[in-house]
Amino acid sequence: MKKHAHFQTAKHIMLGSHVIKDLKEPLGGLSDSIGHALIVTQGAIQDLGFTHIIEDQLLTMGAKVDVNIDILPEPTIDNIEEVYENIQGERYDVVIGIGGGSVLDATKILAVLMTNSLSVENMLGTNQVEKPGVPTILIPTTSGTGSEVTPNAIVTLPDEELKVGIVSQYLLPNLVVLDPSLTLSLPKSITAATGMDAFTHSLESFISNKANPFSDMFALESIRLISSSILIAYENGSSIEAREKMLVGSMYGGMALTAAGTAAVHALAYPLGGKYHIPHGEANSMLLPHVMNVNMDAIIDRLNLVAEPMGLSIEGKPKEKVARDVVELIETWTAKLNIPQNIADFGVTNEDLDELAVAASKVTRLLNNNPKELTIDDIKSIYQKLLP
Repeated sequence: MKKHAHFQTAKHIMLGSHVIKDLKEPLGGLSDSIGHALIVTQGAIQDLGFTHIIEDQLLTMGAKVDVNIDILPEPTIDNIEEVYENIQGERYDVVIGIGGGSVLDATKILAVLMTNSLSVENMLGTNQVEKPGVPTILIPTTSGTGSEVTPNAIVTLPDEELKVGIVSQYLLPNLVVLDPSLTLSLPKSITAATGMDAFTHSLESFISNKANPFSDMFALESIRLISSSILIAYENGSSIEAREKMLVGSMYGGMALTAAGTAAVHALAYPLGGKYHIPHGEANSMLLPHVMNVNMDAIIDRLNLVAEPMGLSIEGKPKEKVARDVVELIETWTAKLNIPQNIADFGVTNEDLDELAVAASKVTRLLNNNPKELTIDDIKSIYQKLLP
C-alpha cells in the first residue's frame, strides 16, 4: 500500500531576538482593522512584562486589549470552558497566546470556540472542529512543545485521569513569533524538561510508522540543534545563541510531529500527567530511553541515522553499538539535566501499574505510530523501570 505524506503548519513565522517589539506590521496584515484583541497568558509571564510589549503596540494601532491570565498549567476542559464563558460576551479580532505549551494550546482552542457551536468535549479527536477560528498569534516562551506550529492541542480529562488531543487544521495559527530573548529567564528545571520534550518529539517522529521525507528533514535538524545546545542552555541560560537553537529546534520538532506523529513515549506519558500531574516534559524524558530500548530491534537503522546529528561518532562501530550509544547519551543528558527518574516521587506505586498500563493502552492514536506493537505487559514493564 502506498504511503502518502502530508504537511501543514503556521502561515507566517518570525524569528529573532526582541522581534516581539516589531509586531505592528504583521498585526496589520491579519485583518483590515484590529478593534479588539485578547491576550491569553499566565500571571508569571505578565509579571515579566512581555504582555505589555504587545499591548503597547496594539494600543498605538487603536485597538482595545483584554488580557486573560486564568489558564492553568496542564489545563482541563473545565478550565478552558470557564475562561471562554468569562469572555464569551466579547467579540475579538485576534487572539494572542504568549506562554508555554498549555497557554498556546488553550489559545488555539479558545479561538475556535469563538466561531464554532461546539463544546471542547465535542472537539476531542481528529477533524472534529467544523470551521476556522478567530485569527491567532502564538508566541512561545519555552522551547518544548512546538505547539505554535502544530494543528494539535492537548487537554486534561480529570474524571478519566488522562490527557487527550484535539487535532484540526483550524488550530494552526496565522502568525508565530519566535523570540529567544523571552526564554532567557526560564528556570533550569523548565529548560531541561521542555528541551527534552522537544527532543522526544523529534526522535519519536523519526522512528514513527508514519515517518516520511517531511518529518525526517525537520526531525533530524531538530535533533542536531537540540543536541548541540540543550546542556549549554541549561548551564548558561543567558546564552542567546543556545536559546535560539533550542527555540528553533523545538519548532522543528513540532513540525516533525505534525508530519509523522509521536508514538509510545507520549502514549505512556499521558496517564502519568493525567492522574499524577507529572509535568509532560519530565514524563517524556523519564520514559524515552526505556521505550527506545523496548523498540530497539525495530529501530536500530533509524537510531544510527540520528547518531551523528547527536554528536556521536559512528565510524567503525557495529550498528547495534551505535544504537546503544544513542540511548546511553539520552540517559547521560537526563542525569546532567537532573530529570527525575523515579515515579514513586510523584505518588505512583507498584499497585498502580496495571491501571496505568490499561490507560496508556487506550491511547491508540499514538501507539499505532510505534514501530513495535506493545502489549499491556510491555507497557507495564516500561513503567516498572521507573520504580527502581
